[in-house]
Amino acid sequence: MINKQEVKEIIESIIIAGVLAFFIITFIVQSFIVQGHSMDNTLHDGERLFVNKFIYNFRAPERGDIVVFEPKGDPSRKYIKRVIGLPGDKIEIVAGNLFINDHAVKEDYILEPMYGNYGPYKVPKKHVFVMGDNRNHSTDSRMTSLVGYVSYDAIVGQAFWVYWPLTDIRIINDTIYPKLTANK
Repeated sequence: MINKQEVKEIIESIIIAGVLAFFIITFIVQSFIVQGHSMDNTLHDGERLFVNKFIYNFRAPERGDIVVFEPKGDPSRKYIKRVIGLPGDKIEIVAGNLFINDHAVKEDYILEPMYGNYGPYKVPKKHVFVMGDNRNHSTDSRMTSLVGYVSYDAIVGQAFWVYWPLTDIRIINDTIYPKLTANK
């Protein structure tokens, strides 16, 4: 038979667990499901990952970061893309080749060569320019009316760990997907 003291302890434990879960999901880490193929071959449709929600309180987004954000500040939708351009950068795609500040960028991680020409784009202050790794099938900053430049305030966090499916668990880090650097 459960006495009043045990019931009280169970209720207190549930409340504490609920408050901790709320705090963690709101401020620290959140789960995210990849939907679609815009990040192939880096991330795949249906994969589940954790997003670090507090990292950008301590530093600005960096080129190469994979971020989850709300497109055009719409909290009902979340996109996941790679940061390509930082504030002040000039981004241009010529004959399928990416140029940052007039320097060609080698991108070994993209699924296939890009088609077309885009830009030039000049990234505003406190914004980033993002693109999917599957460039020919990605709704990203090149689509100015749908995504455009992404405000720092619209970034939910940085993807850092794929935890599902179990056979594909991995850390998303710079040694696997190096930071973008312009060739000089």
